[in-house]
Amino acid sequence: MVTLKLCAMFTGRYLFLNAIANQLRYPNSHTHYFSCALLSLFAEANTEAIQEQITRVLLERLIVNRPHPWGLLITFIDLIKNPTYKFWSHEFVHCAPEIEKLFESVARSCMQKQTGSQAAMARETHQQQHETTST
Repeated sequence: MVTLKLCAMFTGRYLFLNAIANQLRYPNSHTHYFSCALLSLFAEANTEAIQEQITRVLLERLIVNRPHPWGLLITFIDLIKNPTYKFWSHEFVHCAPEIEKLFESVARSCMQKQTGSQAAMARETHQQQHETTST
């Protein structure tokens, strides 16, 4: 009974996180809200299992063929680059050499897509939206 309850909690949380990730689309306030919500959930998670599940939801979308939605890329890049989240210090990132290489590969791929004027415009839009919601 307890195992079934834990499984239901895990599945429900996974579906909830997927519903949030489905909202990470093009640059607008809606995408910004859900990006901030997902990153906030990651930062305030009380167990590493929740952080791992958030990462899984994002990673599942990033390992498929391109193009990736702008909001998904910005959220994942913020997660791996922002020291607030301490992404690279989590145990699930280093649990196996294959997993670690996968994270590094996806991180490199995301960083390449965000080069030049597209990256500048994306950062500016994201920062403006963040400043607007902060005030």
